[in-house]
Amino acid sequence: MKPVLVESKTIYRGKVFEVRQDQVRLPNGKLMQLDIVEHPVAVVLVPVDAQGNIYLIRQYRHSAGGEILELPAGVTEANEQVEASARRELREEIGMQANAMRLIGEFFIAPGYTTEYLFIYLATDLTPAPLPGDEDEFIEVVPTPISETFAMVQNGQIRDAKTLAALLLATPYLENK
Repeated sequence: MKPVLVESKTIYRGKVFEVRQDQVRLPNGKLMQLDIVEHPVAVVLVPVDAQGNIYLIRQYRHSAGGEILELPAGVTEANEQVEASARRELREEIGMQANAMRLIGEFFIAPGYTTEYLFIYLATDLTPAPLPGDEDEFIEVVPTPISETFAMVQNGQIRDAKTLAALLLATPYLENK
């Protein structure tokens, strides 16, 4: 037997997500309140150029207290297909288009409290094709050799969970580069 939803109400609506409170009846009959962050589907890209560089981005993340290195990523827009979102984000964040895109994985980012679901794409055969970025994003593009990227993972320079998971999923595709 699984928990049963008794009541659900939205308690906050923000720019990127909503928070809802769910009351559920547990298998033992007790009631429990859960706070759930509702977040749109998102994409993460592992862009790799012909020279064997992974395109990381450096940007300020207020909740992290400073700049972090991460892979390009973003949320799907209304009525946008996931791969179309991935292609748009790639052009907005690193100014490149991928002539080859491959879905290499998908996962919940933190299912204990959010609905956010990520699709991970390997983006290769890159050519310049910039789109204007979001007005609230100040991004530095950091092309980094594959071996150096994984050294940065090992020494703690890359601390973003979605980036770490996406790089793990990309590893079998990067071994020959």
